[in-house]
Amino acid sequence: MDNEPKEYWFNTNTNEVEVGKQVAAIYRIGPFSDYASAARALEILKDRAKAWREEDERRD
Repeated sequence: MDNEPKEYWFNTNTNEVEVGKQVAAIYRIGPFSDYASAARALEILKDRAKAWREEDERRD
């Protein structure tokens, strides 16, 4: 039995969640600890980018 934790990745080429590193790194977002988070990868990236922009604007 495999006791290692699973890593979930969002494949930007297929827009599907995959378990493990199945495609080249340029097509993967992750890793995520669960399927649901990986499925929300694009939303998570958008939210993080917005937070970073806002933080940069406060610093300027």
